[in-house]
Amino acid sequence: MADDFDSRLADSGVVAIMRAHCSGQLIRAAEALLGGGVSVIEVAMTTPGALRVIEEATSRFATALTFGAGTVIGAQSANAAIQAGAQFVVAPNFDSETVDLCRRQGVPVIPGAYTPTEIVEAWQAGADLVKVFPASVGGPSFIAALRAPLPQVRLCAVGGITLDNVGAFINAGVEAVGVGGDLVNNQLLDAGDFVTITARAQRFCEEIRRARER
Repeated sequence: MADDFDSRLADSGVVAIMRAHCSGQLIRAAEALLGGGVSVIEVAMTTPGALRVIEEATSRFATALTFGAGTVIGAQSANAAIQAGAQFVVAPNFDSETVDLCRRQGVPVIPGAYTPTEIVEAWQAGADLVKVFPASVGGPSFIAALRAPLPQVRLCAVGGITLDNVGAFINAGVEAVGVGGDLVNNQLLDAGDFVTITARAQRFCEEIRRARER
């Protein structure tokens, strides 16, 4: 599970953060994202029926996509997500019990943190990546400042990531980015505009590829 997650994340550098109204929307959006080169999808636990959505999605796309649970608060919620089939867990905060549970079950975990102290604590506890959230507050310059003393920590920037700044975040030193509304949002989902979702996924992948080559 961890190998698939790492490989797919390395390919695109994008975790698509989705908050769909129903499993049908999410399935179609997942197909659109895959068409654009994004194969790691985080289903927010704030999605109605999130556990059922994760279960259906992982069953349908078991070999093509990696689905995880996001906005996970606490070990109990993480365990429920894993039992539903979540292949990775993302939290807005660092909670040692959640990290411990995910490690015991062999599921990649990405806790949220912001200060250097929080980031180091999350990394030393066994996080696979540390989610710098909200990344838009400090911007790429904050990431670069963190990377100087903490080159060993794998960082994922989340919050305010756009096509205009994603390259700067990659150049600053993050391994990946989490993208929500600028990639998939309710307006596109409700309109059934999956062509635009594919196009946006392609553009994010292209911007990250260019930044990595610099």
